[in-house]
Amino acid sequence: MARVAVIGGGVGGLAAAIRLAAIGHRVTVLERNEVVGGKLAVRERDGFRFDTGPSLVTLPGVFDECFATAGARLADEVDLVRLDPQCRYRWSDGSTLDVHDSADETAAAMERFSPGSGQSWRSFDARGRQIWDIAERTFFAGPMSGGLDLVRRMRSPKDLLDIDPLTTLSKRAARYFTDPRLQQWAGRYATYSGSSPFAAPATLACIPHIEARYGAWYPKGGLGELRDAFVRVAERSGVEIRTSVDVAGIESDVDRVRSVRLDDGTRLAVDIVIANTDAEHLYADLLADAKALSRVRRARRSTSGLVVLVGVRGRTIDLAHHNIWFSSDYRREFDQFAAAQPADEPTVYACVSSVTDPSQAPPDHENWFVLVNVPSEPTNVPPHYAEVVLDTLARRGHDLRSRAEFVEVITPHDIASRYRSPGGAIYGTSSDGKRAAFVRPANRGPRRGLYLVGGSSHPGGGLPLVTMSARIVAEMIRDDGL
Repeated sequence: MARVAVIGGGVGGLAAAIRLAAIGHRVTVLERNEVVGGKLAVRERDGFRFDTGPSLVTLPGVFDECFATAGARLADEVDLVRLDPQCRYRWSDGSTLDVHDSADETAAAMERFSPGSGQSWRSFDARGRQIWDIAERTFFAGPMSGGLDLVRRMRSPKDLLDIDPLTTLSKRAARYFTDPRLQQWAGRYATYSGSSPFAAPATLACIPHIEARYGAWYPKGGLGELRDAFVRVAERSGVEIRTSVDVAGIESDVDRVRSVRLDDGTRLAVDIVIANTDAEHLYADLLADAKALSRVRRARRSTSGLVVLVGVRGRTIDLAHHNIWFSSDYRREFDQFAAAQPADEPTVYACVSSVTDPSQAPPDHENWFVLVNVPSEPTNVPPHYAEVVLDTLARRGHDLRSRAEFVEVITPHDIASRYRSPGGAIYGTSSDGKRAAFVRPANRGPRRGLYLVGGSSHPGGGLPLVTMSARIVAEMIRDDGL
């Protein structure tokens, strides 16, 4: 039985803790904040409840499989609702598109939106299915320390071409959709990993397929219910969870980890350390390793985000649970991000979970979680940028300020400070570039017994992916004989 310290109580860390405790290891989770969950966080105020990080559950089977290792079932822990429509998209010309839970309904909506696009969507979705089926058994099946890991898991060289890594998502979308609005819709999925559709590979076309195939889900009571489920399953498995505990360093010999040093000077002797932290913070601050840090910094950071929480009086007509208001010039928006500047006219995302779950706001009120992408350079986002966001919504017919009980803002600086994410990068590393998957920090650290989970390491950011990283790490620990 190994002594395991998990640094960081995000979902990836909790998932790893569950898996290792379930097979008999003695696991302690060390979280510097007052609650675990990492970016899966909740803000409550005046009867309003906001999910301030992830606002959507995809691939619920990934979480169920993790819980099953501890003898639990996701369905027993969380009441998941399958959303329909999954999202409502709006353009500056006034057009609107609902993407539905049913493939037939989505194809019909596409056809009404832009004649001829129903079949184009089906073809695009079929391409996404092909990519996902290959990626699931290759890229997501194990660690990724280089291109050879991917090649070894492929059935033939054709697999490499079929996952479509050599062209960008925007170019691939343009080959399926002649309507520029639908090209913009398809490109939006690059932002799921904090990336640009003009730089990220077309491999990401699997994401809309995943939603179409497996659904877009909401846990009744909010995303915090999923966090709480992870905590319950972990504690029933024997995991010790310690909050408000800051780790000052990882101590090691030349070849292996030996202890974790806390900020009060105490030390925990360990056999295994799982770092559920940003890899740059790990190698710059916790385990000084210039070589590893240099490799980490080759990976591009994901975008950050500026969040505006608004408690809104009254009900909004034609509002969905998930909503997007697209900018009129997507290329310019991402060019500005590439220049480390916020967009003059941002695309705006709003999750209003009270549409589905009235418990999330007082009667006849709405909880607007508003998010725009910004560069992971906090000093380049001006203090007034929240006003730009609210102005953008007002021009599109939603003057929230006139109905606001309160407005709160979460900046990239806040994200960087609370989660020690350099630049406030929400997803850790981005998917921009053909080699992005191969320069992302590896799951195995440079000392025996050190492993990485979470958004900055393989396979990337997002709730399902960080949960997959925990499975990969647990299997590596087993194979390493620890």
